[in-house]
Amino acid sequence: MDEIVNAAAEQFSGVVAVDRGGERVYRLVRGDAHRAHRVPNTIETAFGLASGSKGWTALAVLALVEQGKVALDEPVRGIVGDDLPNLDSRVTLRHLLTHSAGIEDYLDESEDWDVSDYVLPVPVHTLISAEAFVPLLAPLAQRDELGARFEYSNAGYVILALIIERLTGQLFHDVVADLVLAPAGMTHSSYMRLDELPAGAALGYLADEGDRVNTLHLPVRGNGDGGAFSTAGDLRSFWRAFVSGDIVSREMVAQIVTPHWDVPEEGMQYGMGFWLAGTRIVLEGYDPGVSFRSSHDPQTDTTVTVIANTSDGAWPMIAAVEESLGWI
Repeated sequence: MDEIVNAAAEQFSGVVAVDRGGERVYRLVRGDAHRAHRVPNTIETAFGLASGSKGWTALAVLALVEQGKVALDEPVRGIVGDDLPNLDSRVTLRHLLTHSAGIEDYLDESEDWDVSDYVLPVPVHTLISAEAFVPLLAPLAQRDELGARFEYSNAGYVILALIIERLTGQLFHDVVADLVLAPAGMTHSSYMRLDELPAGAALGYLADEGDRVNTLHLPVRGNGDGGAFSTAGDLRSFWRAFVSGDIVSREMVAQIVTPHWDVPEEGMQYGMGFWLAGTRIVLEGYDPGVSFRSSHDPQTDTTVTVIANTSDGAWPMIAAVEESLGWI
């Protein structure tokens, strides 16, 4: 593996971890968590996951389903009320979880943005809860027929977070901490504010060189559509807890990893909150200053995690690691 991976590592800044049977069989750490102060990344560094934490949103809402707080195929209109007037009255959790609700996105990822663009239409410091996103969500129109096709939706996952907040009366972040992170033993993972990152967390750099970070490019605190921070070790713990039924039941896990959509442009399928690639279950994310994939193969109990604190740094490394394992 070393020869293939090292060829891709010249400008890599982040962590690579391969775990099998609960044991780490390979690791690589490169680059800086803070360039200006020359603070190096370590295997314990917490990195932003971008959309990779959509899976945690899915698990939190499905845990509430198992608690009987809401039904998977129940229309959510009774929860969101009139705050989202254009949302089809028949939309259910299942539609939102599988990106098939047909609603416009507040952040259309099909647009041809440059990584340095400032794309959010409201001040980023205001986006501290799911409720704070309501002004962004309320104008969104129904674009497609309900359930007609897969269209990746950040808005749909923020709506899920809004539902979580309204069902529980708690902040989305606290519910995820209680229902997902705690049962998985993820003690180094949380939704950190970008404007007060602690020691041990990596800044997200827009480019392979320079000191400009993503603080003004993203919501100040991640939400239902992504933005949590985690470590390679916590992600190893997450996958083992997830497939063992420690977060939601094994029966619910089976539903989560049942393919709902083929997504040819990604070369994968989609379940509920998770990508599926053959026998592997995948969390993946991209933001300015973040690129990430963590894949778990339950058949071999193998986890491969690549996290970079640059916008595109993870992709060559992911290809190299997966090639060395014979996954591609």
